[in-house]
Amino acid sequence: MSRVLPVLLLTLLLGCAQPQDSDHFAIETQLGTMVVRLYDEQTPGHAENFRKLANEGFYDGTLFHRVIPRFMVQGGDPNSKDGNPMNNGVGSPGYTQPAEIKPELFHKRGAVAAARRPNSPGKASSGSQFYIVVGRQFSDQELDQVEAMFSQRDGAPFKFPPGQREVYKTEGGVPQLDGGYTVFGELVEGFDVLDAISRVDTPNGRGTPTSPVLGDQPLEPIPMVVRPVER
Repeated sequence: MSRVLPVLLLTLLLGCAQPQDSDHFAIETQLGTMVVRLYDEQTPGHAENFRKLANEGFYDGTLFHRVIPRFMVQGGDPNSKDGNPMNNGVGSPGYTQPAEIKPELFHKRGAVAAARRPNSPGKASSGSQFYIVVGRQFSDQELDQVEAMFSQRDGAPFKFPPGQREVYKTEGGVPQLDGGYTVFGELVEGFDVLDAISRVDTPNGRGTPTSPVLGDQPLEPIPMVVRPVER
């Protein structure tokens, strides 16, 4: 709790004159600050929903409740404010967001995407939960395997565009998630903070898994404060 309170107190310093229509948002944590840019033109519904929730203070005090190294960090669940870790991962603002999946918006390192339930109709997104891709670099052989998996899944040949393939080889990401979740923004600052969050201790990371709910939850809570910033 001693680490949670200082982050929550940051909300007192935000002031009233914030750029409410900004497309850039700072995510403050005790490990540092990340800045994300929303894709207003490509994913207007998700961008506006994130902006609305952030401006209302909805995200303040929610946790990064799911952390998987070389994969992603996930947060934004209002249940994570209640102190009961068994509730984390299933909360929402009471609605889902229609999917806005675009092939040109892919899961490169730093991509910001909306979480969703596996059986969500139409791949509709959670109303608030999001994740930021940590990922890793992929070889040509590994990308060939992902292409084969997508081709079998879709019943049609699939190939990554050359530029996208190069990004996965050089910058990294999680190509297996492409086409399944809405990517609605990207990290523009704070990649070191993203990496630090991804490396915190979890039961699974320590090799002492407890349950599917608790296994990827940080042993020390990582609350966030989200605020608009000018760019």
